[in-house]
Amino acid sequence: MKILITGMSGTGTTTALDGLSARGWDTIDTDYGPWKIPGSDGDDIWDESRMDRLLAATDTDQHLAISGCVANQGRFYDRFDAVILLTAPIEIMLDRVMRRTTNDYGKTPEQRAEIRTNTANVEPRLRANADLVIDTSLSTEDEVVAKILAFISGNG
Repeated sequence: MKILITGMSGTGTTTALDGLSARGWDTIDTDYGPWKIPGSDGDDIWDESRMDRLLAATDTDQHLAISGCVANQGRFYDRFDAVILLTAPIEIMLDRVMRRTTNDYGKTPEQRAEIRTNTANVEPRLRANADLVIDTSLSTEDEVVAKILAFISGNG
């Protein structure tokens, strides 16, 4: 089972990965490590050869959750059993990124403007291609993970 958890900064993708990891899943947060390279427009994209190798090598019995939000992720959707979009109202997302201590992204006015722009322009495209959309604004980590697990087990 391979799933992609995607969403704008502050929606809880890293938190969802942590919850799945605690339940025995293998997880990869592509915001860290060697997964991204600069795209032609200057924004980061997934290193396609690296992602190809990862997804091809994943055992069918393995439970792997990958998180990320990059322009070329759609090229890989057919290799995931589910694409899950996490979402929240913009003010909640901005509050979360200001309070988090694990990542500095979203603290400057420019980054906060970028989050607003991406939410307006990118999130609708993610929503259109998602198998499941979860509003994380009123859910705890355990509730979000329970919704993910219920959906992929066919009970959601």
